Amino acid sequence: MNDDASPAAITRKRLYWHSRRGMWELDLLLIPFLEKCFDTLSEDDRLTYERLIAEEDQDLFVWLMHREWPEDPALRRLVKMIVEHAENTDNSAYRTL
Repeated sequence: MNDDASPAAITRKRLYWHSRRGMWELDLLLIPFLEKCFDTLSEDDRLTYERLIAEEDQDLFVWLMHREWPEDPALRRLVKMIVEHAENTDNSAYRTL
């Protein structure tokens, strides 16, 4: 187990647990994105991710399943990044989430 108690590690752990939505479709998109892409995001995009995961599950589902896009341009951009990552990455390791 990682005992890193730095502020960045604590934030990352919090984001991980908030990304676990209990809806398999959302977990399969959010968790791999968090684990593989979050560290490379700009500070603005990291803050946008935090805003995104504060949204309601039904809104996240609609956005991440391409049914609608968020009105907020920053959220829309991040949702597109998450969807693109999922479409271009082998996420088979996450199928047991």
